[in-house]
Amino acid sequence: MTTTEPASPSLRPGGPPGAPAAPAATVRPPLPVKMVIAGGFGVGKTTAVGSISEIEPLTTEAAITEVAAGVDDLTHTPLKTTTTVAMDFGCLTIDPTLKLYLFGTPGQERFGFMWDDIVEGAVGGLVIVDTRRLDDCYAAVDYFEHRGIPFAVAANAFDGEVEHTLEEIRWALDVTEGVPVLVFDARERTSVRDALLVVLELALARTEALR
Repeated sequence: MTTTEPASPSLRPGGPPGAPAAPAATVRPPLPVKMVIAGGFGVGKTTAVGSISEIEPLTTEAAITEVAAGVDDLTHTPLKTTTTVAMDFGCLTIDPTLKLYLFGTPGQERFGFMWDDIVEGAVGGLVIVDTRRLDDCYAAVDYFEHRGIPFAVAANAFDGEVEHTLEEIRWALDVTEGVPVLVFDARERTSVRDALLVVLELALARTEALR
């Protein structure tokens, strides 16, 4: 007569023999957050998106024609040969829980009709200014103010410097103390990252205040 040995209890990781297997940890994708980078013509929006994006940025650059050159002020950007005609797009993973999707607006007034679609759903905006021509960013500042969207003002340090102090910039733009005003370099990844984090913190503070 043949006897059968009792089956050995199965071994389960993380528990005693015979215990049910622990459920696999659920890895959640990072929360998508939309942010807008705005400002006047040639202030560095496309450069900023390209500097920080972890993917090859999507740009809609078109050559500046003689007709466009007669409309857009190239005084301070004589070497600029292209301009954004729709938007720029890039993304940045802040940490495993949060991912920024960056949308850069066209700077020319004639493309202003696109702003509502680009800004839809954004938690905040970074308004880039060229201190040599602050009046070019008035429209962007007004846009965010009138729609109650949190934003920060970032003076792009062309040639490593700005022509006005932060206090002078705040006064010229007539923005409240609740609007951060800072200096950054659109060519430097860490500088762009720090500016975006300022906007993100502002947006999170606004969300907490509304709860």
